[in-house]
Parts: sequence; C-alpha cells; structure tokens
Amino acid sequence: MIVGLDMGGTHIDGVLIHQGEIMKVTKSPTDPSNMLESILEALKHLLAGQDPSQIERIILSTTICTNAIVENKTDPVGMIIECGPGLANDFLRCGRENIFISGYIDHRGREVSPIDPGEIRHAVEILKKHGISAVAVTGKFSVRNNEHEIKINEMIKDKFSPITLGHTVSGKLNFPRRVFTSYYNSAVYTIFQNFCNNIHRALQKQSINSPVFVLKADGGTMSIKAGEKYPVNTILSGPAASIMGGQAFLKTSKDAVFLDIGGTTTDIAFLADGVPLFEPLGIKIAGFPTLVRALYSVSIGVGGDSKVSVEKQRLVIGPERLDRPKALGGRYPTPTDAMIVLGLMDIGDKKKAAYAMKEIGQILNLSAESAAEKVLDTMADMIKCKVDELLDDINSHPVYTVKELLYGKKVKPQLIQAIGGPAKALAPVLEEKFRIPCIYPKFYKVANAVGAALARTTAEITMFVDTEQKTLSVPEMGLYEKISSAYSLEESKMRALDLIKQQSRLLGAKDDEIEAEILEESSFNMVRGFYTTGKNIRIRAQTKPGLISQLWSEQNVKS
Repeated sequence: MIVGLDMGGTHIDGVLIHQGEIMKVTKSPTDPSNMLESILEALKHLLAGQDPSQIERIILSTTICTNAIVENKTDPVGMIIECGPGLANDFLRCGRENIFISGYIDHRGREVSPIDPGEIRHAVEILKKHGISAVAVTGKFSVRNNEHEIKINEMIKDKFSPITLGHTVSGKLNFPRRVFTSYYNSAVYTIFQNFCNNIHRALQKQSINSPVFVLKADGGTMSIKAGEKYPVNTILSGPAASIMGGQAFLKTSKDAVFLDIGGTTTDIAFLADGVPLFEPLGIKIAGFPTLVRALYSVSIGVGGDSKVSVEKQRLVIGPERLDRPKALGGRYPTPTDAMIVLGLMDIGDKKKAAYAMKEIGQILNLSAESAAEKVLDTMADMIKCKVDELLDDINSHPVYTVKELLYGKKVKPQLIQAIGGPAKALAPVLEEKFRIPCIYPKFYKVANAVGAALARTTAEITMFVDTEQKTLSVPEMGLYEKISSAYSLEESKMRALDLIKQQSRLLGAKDDEIEAEILEESSFNMVRGFYTTGKNIRIRAQTKPGLISQLWSEQNVKS
C-alpha cells in the first residue's frame, strides 16, 4: 500500500493506493497552530482498519516552505559570498547580512587567491552581533572546485546552523542563481525541519515505520532525509502535486490546461503534446531567480473561499482568503456560497449561503441566484484571462517540456483538466468560457494527494571533466576525483549515467523506477599555442520525472 498526503494551508488530503487502485480517501482541516494533530487526524481517518506494516511508502507534498516565504516567516540568513573579480556585488544581496570576501577560484577550478581567515573571523563577529544563526556560503566557481566553501564551513560550523554550501544545491554554473538558491535553502531550513519532526512523531504514534518521501517542485520525489537537507527543492511542491495528479487521471497527446482550484488560489499549468511544461533555468522565488528545477505553474489569488465584494459596482473576487464561506460559518461571501446557492455543492448551511449572495445581489440589483451566477462567471473570466496571458508569454519563446525542447511549438489547449474542491461545480462554467471540453477526475477533491503518491524519484547531476588537469567533478554528489588525460566524451557519458543512478538510489528510488538520460553534453578542445592540451567536457544527466502507475480509466474521469 502507498499513502499520499497533500498538506495544504486549508486541508490535508490523503489517499491510500493498493496495486494501482484507490482504496480510501480523506480530507481533513489543517490547523497551522497544531500541525501534529492535523497530521494525526488525517492518518487516523485514512488508515482506520489497516495494517501499518503493509504500507510500502508514504509520500508528502507540502506548501509549508512556500507559505513561509509568502508570509515572510523565514529565518534571517547571513550570506558569505566569494564573487571574485569582474562582478558587481549589489545585485547579489539577498540575506539579512551580505558579506563579500576576497579569495578566488577560476572557471577551471584553479585557486587564484586564497581565503583570508581574518575576513571569515570578522564575518562571524558581524553575524553573531546581529543574532543570525542561519548561513549560506557561495563561491563563484565552487562547482568546479569546492575547496574554499569547504574550508569556510570548517571555520564556522561550530558557530552557526544551518549552513548551506552553494556547490551542494546545484552543479549548474549560474552563480547569481546559485547564491539565491543557497539563501532560500537556509531561510526555510528550520521551518521545514519542524514540519518533518511533526511527521516523524505522527508516524511513530501510528506505529508506521515505512520509508517517507517528499515531493519536489519538479514533480519527482526525494527521501524526507534529503528534503531536510535541501528543503528549497520542496518550494512549489503543492503545484507539482496537482500537475502529477492531473497526469495520473489523464491520457492524452493533446495540448491542455491543468487547473487546480483550491480554497485560496488557482494553480495553472499546461501540457504540450500531453507533456507538462518545465522551467528550463529554475523558478523565481519572491522575485529572485533560482536553480530549483520545477514544473511550470502559476498561481492566482482566486479560489472557492476567496472574499467576494463589490467595489464601484464592480464584482471583485480575492485575492484575499479572509475566512471560511458564510455557509460554513464565515464572515464574508465567497464563490463556494455561490456554488451552494446554484445547487452545485451540497455542503454547509444553504440559508447562510443564500444570504451571502443576497448581500451581493442587493448592491448589484440582482437576485441571489443571478448574483451567484455572476460570481462564478467572474471567477471563470479571471482564470481565462490569466490563462490567455500566460499562453501569450509561453508562445513567444521555445517551449520546454519535461521530455524535450520544442522549437516553433505553439501551445493551443484543446481541453481543460480541473481538480480541487470547486472543480466539479466550476467545470460547466469553464467549458462555456473557454469553449473547449472541461473534464475532472472522479477523485478531483484529492487529486494532489494522488499525484504525490504516484510520483517517481527524480535527480539531476552536472559532471565537469578537465582532461588537462585530469579532474572529474560532480558537485551535487560532492565527488571530485582524478582521471586519465585520455578520458573521452563517451566515457564521461557512461560515468554520468552510472552516477545519476547512484544519486537516485540515495534519494530513495527503486531500480525498476529509474529512467536515466543525458540532458546535455559538450566537449571543447583546450589549445595552447598550436597544440591541443586537453578537453573540457560537461555532462548533465537526470532521472526522468513521471508516475509509477496511472489511473487512466473511464470510471475515473468525468466530463
């Protein structure tokens, strides 16, 4: 049996899957002030009458890190940055304190100037003075040679925690993105650690000893142990779960729109020829570009529980979610109240929902029913407007998918897949608005949890080979070794495929789930005078994102 849990800000959704069949689902409220009890409640409902020893694994998706950033509840971080010559410092500033130090390793991994220990001692004094405990250390070419980052870590490791070293978060050469990625990893480290502690305690109370995984932004999983070390990769875990959940129920080679309509937001994603779009360089987090691999998705502030109001005779939905729907005891009208009035949802107090829509209707000179219709029409308009805007942007560039780069491809959706609590109620309105079919799966309310449960483990590595210096390095694995000067591109590719499989196993992947592939390869001759002195080889390899099984069937899809 496999357990999938989606930890949202409003609800915890859970599924129990056995041999490709959904055996049980649950949806329970999230109490941010008592996350342990919230998790326990979800597990109790899901596993009632089940033998815990039969659970093969548990996979989680969570918005904990994303919400911490949005709500500005991250830890203050001290940045120690070794940027070397030729690069302005100001645009690299991202932490509470940003300390730029001398010392330099060049693009070949050669030390040009050493670290100044006095500068590091001074940096420690500054950070201690400002009460900072979380630190990130990043050097410009540390992915070619991590020696300086390692030395700095040795000098400060007894004084700060956590410490993120830039070369460990990604082997890609983009230095500014690596700085910002390192920053966010330290910024969310503590809050994610507390979340994991609650998970471990909840599982212990339920006598569950199964391996635990967490969903990453790229739609793949990693062991919770790896997640505790690199929580930055769990940012946008929630939208990734919705895309993977949508894929589990949809078999298509068409262009499509994925909509996850929640209580607070609607997440928008796309398929190109049946394959999810991908962020080629990494996602932006609060305006900072990072190296976090991610499926392409955008959130807008409109959901079933968004506040509905009238401003200057214009209906306004969101972006705030200030309370529950009026039908459920809240203070403000919401789209959920509109759905109840129109008979599209059978929950809560219908009289309170009717009163909420009457309140809106009186301002607009409409009946309660007409006001409810206008609310849903406006909600669908907002979603379509954003989808059109995103498509204009996507189609102005080459299209990146999980599988390949598509030149000249224009994404033209032919269907909509909707999930989330309001999906069924809103599907007819969306279908009319977009003028294409809008479908939703049987388990649309818990599709995110399904996506988490069925996602495969993913990994990516970058290998650098310098045959002149006789060095091979894989920063993500902390691997630096000597090689022969005759080391070839083909040898490098074979070695990279072997290492990516090793890395995937370290993250919890089973051998039969690993699909390794080379993403990029390059080989350049290094010339001195009139002679070739060696080769500079770069390889990027990954294990493909995907699902361990699908739930495609007529009974699981509603139109």
